[in-house]
Amino acid sequence: MNEVLRIAVQKSGRLSEDSLKLIKECGIRFDNGAGKLKTAASNFPAEILFLRDDDIPGYVEDGVAHIGIVGENVSVESNREVDPVHKLGFSKCRLSIGIPRGIEYSSIKDLDGKSIATSYPRLLSNYLEMNNVSCQIHEISGSVEIAPSIGLADAVCDIVSSGSTLLSNGLKEVEVIFRSEAVMIAGKKLAAPYQELLDQLLFRIKAVQAAKNNKYILLNCPTASVDQIMHFLPGMKAPTVMPLAKEGWCSLHSVINENDFWENIEKIRQAGAEGILVIPIEKMIL
Repeated sequence: MNEVLRIAVQKSGRLSEDSLKLIKECGIRFDNGAGKLKTAASNFPAEILFLRDDDIPGYVEDGVAHIGIVGENVSVESNREVDPVHKLGFSKCRLSIGIPRGIEYSSIKDLDGKSIATSYPRLLSNYLEMNNVSCQIHEISGSVEIAPSIGLADAVCDIVSSGSTLLSNGLKEVEVIFRSEAVMIAGKKLAAPYQELLDQLLFRIKAVQAAKNNKYILLNCPTASVDQIMHFLPGMKAPTVMPLAKEGWCSLHSVINENDFWENIEKIRQAGAEGILVIPIEKMIL
């Protein structure tokens, strides 16, 4: 197969860093030196294009890139004909409405007849329509938070991560209208060779994601406690249990979801587990 899968990623910023890190964790090697507009992978039939985030959905729709990694908010706002393929779990944020801190607020209805400044007019318009609220929308490309203080708008609608930018501009967050994270998008009806390459890449991505969400756990416990401990450590199918040189004791190996670990670890200890080791997993094939 001589086809090369073209992957569009943001050329700079945190989303770019996390996207490239994920691709490298999938075992794909490439050189992403400063200033490069594209680079070829050395051990996988792929080429990476470095683009502005707002341009990625259009490049994917037009077939210049076969797939792209972009914020879900950017993809939806663009309204391009692309398919969301897989959520990637990083660059999580929310699109929220903010108003001056001194203004009282009870519901979205309070904004009826007001003006809102935003870089996301489509998402905002859809939310307002869904809630039967009519507002004047000022579309601006940057420095949205300053709009109320200069009299341009009564409120803003912008991306929020920690909320510190809103606070530093005298605003408070009052409505979350959209939750976003990095998403992989693909062109409509990819030709079979490119779909095959995409499927291979997705297989690797899912293995990396599964590994990040789970830990490998080893412990020693009395043989009589195995059934009780297995209740908290079901593993992928079942834990591995091996006898120790000390009679009446065994070693139990399993996989546990990181979200469940702290909830269950004390119960595991109370059941008699000792010498507990928790080890990161690099890849996990389910």
